[in-house]
Amino acid sequence: MARFNQPSAGTKTTNLAGGVAYSERPELEFVSILLTSFVQDQYYRSANDTIDRLRELLKSVDPLFAAQTAVYARNEFGMRSISHVVAGELGIKAKGDPWKRRFYNKVVHRVDDITEILSYYLNAYGKPLPNSMKRGLADSFSKFDAYQLAKYRAEGKAMSLVDAVNLVRPKPSEKNAEALAQLIKGELKSTGTWEAELTKAGQDATSEEDKQERKKESWERLVRGRKIGYFALLRNLRNILQDAPEVTDEAIAMLIDPQLIQKSLVLPFRFQTALDEISKLERQYAVKVIIGLSKAMEISLSNVPTLPGRTLVVVDESGSMGGKPIEIASLFAAVLLKSNDSTLMLFSNDARFKVINPTDSIGTIQKIITQDLEMGGTNFHAIFDKAQDPYDRFIILSDMQGWMTGQYMYGGAPNEAFRNYKERTGADPHIYSFDLQGYGTLQFPERNVYAIAGFSEKVFDIMKVLEQDKNALINKIKEVEI
Repeated sequence: MARFNQPSAGTKTTNLAGGVAYSERPELEFVSILLTSFVQDQYYRSANDTIDRLRELLKSVDPLFAAQTAVYARNEFGMRSISHVVAGELGIKAKGDPWKRRFYNKVVHRVDDITEILSYYLNAYGKPLPNSMKRGLADSFSKFDAYQLAKYRAEGKAMSLVDAVNLVRPKPSEKNAEALAQLIKGELKSTGTWEAELTKAGQDATSEEDKQERKKESWERLVRGRKIGYFALLRNLRNILQDAPEVTDEAIAMLIDPQLIQKSLVLPFRFQTALDEISKLERQYAVKVIIGLSKAMEISLSNVPTLPGRTLVVVDESGSMGGKPIEIASLFAAVLLKSNDSTLMLFSNDARFKVINPTDSIGTIQKIITQDLEMGGTNFHAIFDKAQDPYDRFIILSDMQGWMTGQYMYGGAPNEAFRNYKERTGADPHIYSFDLQGYGTLQFPERNVYAIAGFSEKVFDIMKVLEQDKNALINKIKEVEI
């Protein structure tokens, strides 16, 4: 979810909020969208607009680089839907290129990527399928064994795995020949997994009451026997507690087990969805579970890398940050404030410091950050006008839609304010400019910042790489083998 390059200067443009900004080269904007977009509506742009913009960029971006970015986004950052869009569009865009068959094989990370790519292409362009797509997706079947094929059969969906097999005709391998034959006959079933056990409980039940009892017994066996993985526990926590409240204490014991947390390498961000879901419950154990989740989140701070030196964490509190962007920004800021030598600043029409007690919980710090937000304009100049101390880095969490002038002639891009800050303090900080919406414009010329699109748990690794090698990410994408 990051991109960086270092041209001689940025190109002035107007962003979606009407402010002065710097346009990205098509290559960089393409990376920004792929590593940011979950194909959902945003404040300034709808999901369909995002796909339309992606199609436009594919007219300017080298198809091989587009393919490399899609593979990188899917395999390194888990970006699913947007990589499926690119895979579908490249079926039309890059006909005849010799690498395309290999691309369709490599962009498939999980079995259901096959059915999603086919669904997108057929809905957008219909039959026939491009030969390279058929052959590449057929090749990708060889990655998966019976367990994986059974898990993603997609029965009941518009495009099932059997439909995909009939479309691309994969050659059976030693690894999956028997499973493919069973799949085509409708005999392939999931076994030996928590999903399979729950499915079997439902299938074997003779009544709704029997079904609930069987599910309860299954969850009890899985939790008490610790036969469910840590991430699966987090994803299914609400179901477990609703179906088998008797194992609440055992589930919490797993959640706060330091060894399980360390082994999983889970970061604090993973707990937010579970907290949101449990908070909706009206059961007496909900508070106990929320306490457990909060404790687990604090323990997971040990998995957060430490950045050297002092950091100013800057959160955009303007009107366009409402909803998911401010949730992400406040959580990331809270984690940084607890795990690193960091100071908090909020900005909208103006900038202001906010004192945070790092011994408070992550959730408490989040609430403090999001209390009494100004929700006004977006004045990037104010960040550097207000900062008086020398920092090693600024981490700016924003949608990058600056438009206000402050004391300067032009709105948006804070170049002059940044220069003044460096002269005033003698600092030469790294600037991490997080674009939490991937709108495709920057608030600095590219040479001045690490422009990071969106957010993922791997962002700390990216930041460390960027401080060592400014061109690391773009170079890394171009090194992806297709």
